[in-house]
Amino acid sequence: MTEKVALAFSGGLDTTVCVPLLNEEYGYDEVVAVTVDVGQPDEEFAEAKETADALGLDIHVVDAKEEFASLCLDAVRANATYQNYPLGTALARPVIASAILSVAEAEGCTGIAHGCTGKGNDQLRFEAVWRDSDLEVIAPVRELGLTREWEKEYAAERNLPVEAGNEGDWSIDTNLWSRSVEGKELEEPSHVPGEEIYEWTTAPSGETEEITLTFEDGYPVALNGEAYEPVELIETLNELAGSYGVGRTDAMEDRMLGLKVRENYEHPAATTLLNAHQGLEDLVLTKEERSFKTLVDNEWAEKGYQGLVDGPLMKALDAFVATTNERVTGTVTVRFEGGQARVVGRESPYAVYSAEAASFNTEDVTGGIEQADATGVAKYHGFQERLANKTIKAANESLGKTAPDGGLKSDDGDGTGVTAGESPLAGTDVDDTAADYEGN
Repeated sequence: MTEKVALAFSGGLDTTVCVPLLNEEYGYDEVVAVTVDVGQPDEEFAEAKETADALGLDIHVVDAKEEFASLCLDAVRANATYQNYPLGTALARPVIASAILSVAEAEGCTGIAHGCTGKGNDQLRFEAVWRDSDLEVIAPVRELGLTREWEKEYAAERNLPVEAGNEGDWSIDTNLWSRSVEGKELEEPSHVPGEEIYEWTTAPSGETEEITLTFEDGYPVALNGEAYEPVELIETLNELAGSYGVGRTDAMEDRMLGLKVRENYEHPAATTLLNAHQGLEDLVLTKEERSFKTLVDNEWAEKGYQGLVDGPLMKALDAFVATTNERVTGTVTVRFEGGQARVVGRESPYAVYSAEAASFNTEDVTGGIEQADATGVAKYHGFQERLANKTIKAANESLGKTAPDGGLKSDDGDGTGVTAGESPLAGTDVDDTAADYEGN
């Protein structure tokens, strides 16, 4: 019986050297190469096919752009950012992993493999999906402890089609939602990168432009009044917002394994849509909803970063996000200016806002509430803090100052300054202070 293994294949150095290693080290007879389209440049697919042909592999290309775009817009509803940048690669990996698993099962594979190292996040994101199957999960680069130099030498010895292992100066990951750049001098936190690392964005200029985005139930559905499907909307905004320098992030990122790394990202559409959604959400949700949703959004982003988008907690978070987004319907005006996508206007039938009630030019508020009614609120506002401060001051004056060791200065030898069986506040005016407040 022929033993087959599905390989997440990009045609790069790591996945190319995995092909013969899966035969030599793991005993597999056939490697099924799988490439998943989540919005990478066309040239990446051409290179993957060319490399697969040179290796004698049949390559499966799975189009998952729509599924990935749908997940990205779910992230917009959750205002999902990780350490201040939009999730891109993190959200793409579970989509890619699921697509590869489907091919592996359809092809009758007994194993499934990736070319990730043991230092990054992607190994965990892939395997979180794959380990729910009966297939053997294989990670040659991690399990064999391979280095890039070793891989280059191995590729040269076997005349593998990787151009002597030279893949360029940086490691670049591109998908529909974001583009990340890392490696070489960019790894040094003090290095100032030049404009050459950017492809999606141009340096901000003095030019500006305003656009309107329409949302329904928290999902963006139209740009400047014209309806767009998710993939087309994201692609259009990447080009438009990117031309104004929107969506650049230089981040010190904490990976799941505890490593801190430097990453440079481009995400014009993501930044624009996230800012617009937040602007509209702020208009329609109550203060309590906004406060609690921040906790939900942060947890959603954390799980998204981990690649755990299908767990029970995520489903519960999605339910809350969906409920609150039922009112995130309306239009938002965004201005591209100075590399920013800034919300400058928003409108919704669900706005929790009354111009008449909030205006300084009207005498009363609304619903029979008068300005004078705030006097009672003002008296109570800060009451507990004022009481605490006065109580603490009175107690400190009576009991003495705190000693350097944390105890209280005392003449009775036990460090408390209080006679056994006596209240610490006995003989002080604290009780009188409390009584004064209770009578107010």
